[in-house]
Amino acid sequence: MMNFVAILRYLGLNQFVLQARQSLIVRGLFPMLADPRHPAESTSATNESILKVALDHGKAMGIIKSHDRSFFPAMTKIVGTLGPKSRSVDSISGCLKAGMSVARFDFSWGDPAYHQETLENLKAAIKTTKKLCAVMLDTVGAEMQVVNKSETTVSLQADGQVVLTPDRGQDATSELLPINFDGLAKSVKKGDTIFIGQYLFTGSETTSVWLEVSEVRGQDVVCTIKNTATLAGSLFTLHGSQIHIDLPTLTEKDKEVISTWGVKNKIDFLSLSYTRHAEDVRQAREFLSKLGDLSQTQIFAKIENVEGLTHFDEILREADGIILSRGNLGIDLPPEKVFLFQKSALYKCNMAGKPAVLTRVVDSMTDNLRPTRAEATDVANAVLDGSDAILLGAETLRGLYPIETISTVGRICSEAEKVFNQDLYFKKTVKYVGEPMTHLESIASSAVRAAIKVKASVIICFTSSGRAARLIAKYRPTMPVLSVVIPRLKTNQLKWSFSGAFEARQSLIVRGLFPMLADPRHPAESTSATNESILKVALDHGKAMGIIKSHDRVVVCQKLGDASVVKIIELED
Repeated sequence: MMNFVAILRYLGLNQFVLQARQSLIVRGLFPMLADPRHPAESTSATNESILKVALDHGKAMGIIKSHDRSFFPAMTKIVGTLGPKSRSVDSISGCLKAGMSVARFDFSWGDPAYHQETLENLKAAIKTTKKLCAVMLDTVGAEMQVVNKSETTVSLQADGQVVLTPDRGQDATSELLPINFDGLAKSVKKGDTIFIGQYLFTGSETTSVWLEVSEVRGQDVVCTIKNTATLAGSLFTLHGSQIHIDLPTLTEKDKEVISTWGVKNKIDFLSLSYTRHAEDVRQAREFLSKLGDLSQTQIFAKIENVEGLTHFDEILREADGIILSRGNLGIDLPPEKVFLFQKSALYKCNMAGKPAVLTRVVDSMTDNLRPTRAEATDVANAVLDGSDAILLGAETLRGLYPIETISTVGRICSEAEKVFNQDLYFKKTVKYVGEPMTHLESIASSAVRAAIKVKASVIICFTSSGRAARLIAKYRPTMPVLSVVIPRLKTNQLKWSFSGAFEARQSLIVRGLFPMLADPRHPAESTSATNESILKVALDHGKAMGIIKSHDRVVVCQKLGDASVVKIIELED
């Protein structure tokens, strides 16, 4: 039988062989001689198609690989706020598949029964999709609100006047707005700035209004309207720019919700709105410590004003993580200062090894299918600045495209992660930690360094508390970290139970960490290669998720007796 080259010669097509060979000296060109019976214009999907032959050839060469993005759209996590447009089982399932790993329940609106129904739908969606998701309860905190009992539309005209009154018995009108705070008149002075809006308010859109205090009249505050706006709904947020408000950070209403709804549902995270001092976090932790399982709930301090920014370092020491609420901060700070705070705060969180969450990135996607160019760049910069997670508020709560928004943000994050300067970040982190390193810090940094040097596809870390895995993630490895949480048997003298579920879910907000809850019968020290081995289970889990394949190298971090070990495994077929 004549071979392929012989056929070409027989047909007088020697010049094609010559051209193919001549491309072998050109950088980046890899020739392939096509069957002359298949024209280049072929669009057939059959085995004989020239395109399919070329694709098969590329796969055989190892330069074309199947790529499934359904499991890890990004290392950066996405927190989605569930609400009217995203509370059905189908919608939540779509959000989970798109990349949401933490569901936020905002108690500044809606009652516990409404949120409970949403949470039950979340549980059903988790079972259907088999996607793990953590629960975050967001408190109301020291938030001032305009009360519109009749829910009539309120139109405000620029250069007009409106009175803010603590008399809640009044109806909201274009001339009078009742508020939920009695002490506003004592807190403001002439010339102060106040913003009012329904969830989203920037002062430049027609659904939020910018007011300037012109007079304090007893308990009432008379304001000049700076822009024309229409307010619709039952509640509007009121924010005073750089004004100290004498309201508790954890209100009685917040405590009631946490001790009932929060305890019942064993919340993973508490978002402490309007955190202004470290004492706010300490008081919240003391309150949680008295509520059984909620003693394990992590507290994320939400920085929303200059007062919280002033005490940022001490708040960071006390909190388990930070949420940078850029909506309110964008009002309290001059626009040109916002990016400086963002970069500084994210750097401090990164060095402390505590998750940092950024808000208000794609506001326009509340009503549009695509973000603006500035918003897309903002998301990417958040990743490059060191953000662990992106929090979506109105975009998923009442936005028209919650699933598409999560998917879009995930894709932008994924692209930004590809150009993240891990080498520089690693050096800065090691320098900041200094010497001598603690035992765990040394193991974590060594695991990351080894994984990068050998181009490992994943780092597998066995942990009970989750601390070791979080330390590895602190060094921002370029590959996913599979956190295998080993349950521990514990008792409260009334019943026995296993720990681990909290620790697994709480890693869902940390960049690059992907948890797996191990069978408690398999100790973390296991080195067995049997099917029952915890390591084999972890490897199989990674293969099923599409992040580990044959011949990959994997870095494993585990305890062997009293020693911590980092080892490199090369997988076989």
